[in-house]
Amino acid sequence: MPGGDHADESPRARSIASSSPRRNWIDRRVLLLNASFEPLTTVPARRAIILVLRGRAEILHPDASGVLIHAAGGTIPVPSVIRLTTYVRVPYIARVPLTRATLMQRDRNRCGYCGGRADTIDHVIPRSRGGTHTWENCVACCTRCNHRKADKLLSEIGWTLAAPLRAPAGRHWHLVSKIRSHDPVWSDYVPALASA
Repeated sequence: MPGGDHADESPRARSIASSSPRRNWIDRRVLLLNASFEPLTTVPARRAIILVLRGRAEILHPDASGVLIHAAGGTIPVPSVIRLTTYVRVPYIARVPLTRATLMQRDRNRCGYCGGRADTIDHVIPRSRGGTHTWENCVACCTRCNHRKADKLLSEIGWTLAAPLRAPAGRHWHLVSKIRSHDPVWSDYVPALASA
């Protein structure tokens, strides 16, 4: 998988990336796909442009801002999605880390109790009663249900869950857990982002 921001940079690529008058594009993240279109990670826009200039990646979608980077060989748009030109084998990671973002996306931002819009997380078996902070015990929840349930067990208040709680499966969930904001076109490659 491609390394850090400055690995394999040519002097030409460094000067292109640092001389743009509109420097805010440097802070953007770009979705990096494997040659097989499998989502791998996000990289800074500067790194994405260097990968494209070196022929290691191609631009699939330019950034919606329309910012162009001018180089000796022509003009290149700041990308939103790039694809590696050579397939990279990625080791399999068995368990997806539990974060607020991935939990909300697993539950599609809906409360696991009433189906309303979720804005918090609830431990089905409260931690005060021995519940764990795991995929199988955490659910997206609305504030109203969270306050009503408090530290009670579902059996004590007659509630049921809308769906069984499981850890999400698939490599793209590791990527989802790291994404803070995204271009809507990314959801074409990372379906879990469609509910974000």
